[in-house]
Amino acid sequence: CCPRGCICTMTEPLAKKRDVCQAQDENGEGCEKVHIGGKYIVERSDGEWHTAEVLHSRNVSPRNIEYYVHYSGCNRRMDEWVSVCRIDLTKSQQEVQNQSRAEMASKTGSPKYAERKITRNQKRKHDEINHVQQPIAEMDPTTAALEREHEAVTKIKYIDMIQMGRFEIDTWYYSPYPDEYGKQHKLWACEYCLKYMKWEVSYRDHLTRCEWRHPPGKEIYRKGTLSVYEIDGQDAKVYCQNMCLLAKLFLDHKTLYFDVEPFLFYVLTEVDCDGAHFVGYFSKEKESPEGNNVACILTLPPYQRKGYGKFLIAFSYELSKIDGCAGSPEKPLSDLGKLSYRSYWTWVLLDILRNFRGSMSIKDLSMMTCITQEDIISTLQSLNMVKYWKGQHVVCVTPKLVEEHLRSSQYKPPVLTVDPACLRWAPTHRKLSKTGKKH
Repeated sequence: CCPRGCICTMTEPLAKKRDVCQAQDENGEGCEKVHIGGKYIVERSDGEWHTAEVLHSRNVSPRNIEYYVHYSGCNRRMDEWVSVCRIDLTKSQQEVQNQSRAEMASKTGSPKYAERKITRNQKRKHDEINHVQQPIAEMDPTTAALEREHEAVTKIKYIDMIQMGRFEIDTWYYSPYPDEYGKQHKLWACEYCLKYMKWEVSYRDHLTRCEWRHPPGKEIYRKGTLSVYEIDGQDAKVYCQNMCLLAKLFLDHKTLYFDVEPFLFYVLTEVDCDGAHFVGYFSKEKESPEGNNVACILTLPPYQRKGYGKFLIAFSYELSKIDGCAGSPEKPLSDLGKLSYRSYWTWVLLDILRNFRGSMSIKDLSMMTCITQEDIISTLQSLNMVKYWKGQHVVCVTPKLVEEHLRSSQYKPPVLTVDPACLRWAPTHRKLSKTGKKH
């Protein structure tokens, strides 16, 4: 690494790159050539060079300026602060434009492939797998206006990392922490009470005094080392607000931070001799006119790709089954949320269809799984297992087709499953139907 901690590539000798970076630090060389709003070729943290737009700058020290960049065609969670030595100032604007076009062509395949028309289903699959965000130009006017406002407010992320327990976690997005915390390079948070601090000494002192060893609320599930707590936002307001601020560091489209009273929160923890360690959570409205069974869902990055996300999804549907009504997550879902839900829905439906003989309607599947009919239809359409005939959707499957999908590496069985026998829960709040009437 060079003196600022930048990741250096092997394209030039490391000592030479250190010298260049140090010279630019001391002399300010190159800094005057970087313009806010300009596009340059920038070295990403993985060592790859990519076109990026410079959005903002900050003075780390009198002779050290960092630039906040957005990589073209990439999700905003890839945005980061970089030093000037990671910005290639030798390329002309025409060369930058040419590389940008080449990058876009490589994402869609060869130029010949790009010219071919693809179906909406193929485009959706491509966009989900490659985390492609929908361009504002393709949105309806109202959504586009909201998206522009959202981007303006959350454009710059100042908090680069947060320490929780034994994990130092790189953040993805802006979160509206109070000013004295919101522009810190790093925050520290207690993994038990979720109190956040801006200095490590405060964090260490807090750990010696904090008496919490698990979330507040009621433990409603325990099997092995996994435990789930139900928390009423009205009863543990500060804890839930801190949890929402934490979640916003890893979720782009999240608007709930402080008004937590109308929500219930379900926190998943890993239990050991030290206590119940925060893994992730989902929230839901106590009364949802739209019939949503999840408002927000998050698994912390250190626990991702280990089955916890699908466990939380499955847990939300187990609650819906006890509640006796189908539910769906609140839209829009994040790109990772779409992948997780689509994978969960697909596995649940294929597992049922594999063992079922005879006719089955969309309504039957919904009653068995508590997945809404709309979500079932969209999932089966992606699998080419539903047809529209005489004004209604009809499930069209063969055992061979189901087995082919199940053998695909894309549809793996869940690593973690919910054991209904270990769930101790009963609904405490009456639901609202879509007409707004309580029942």
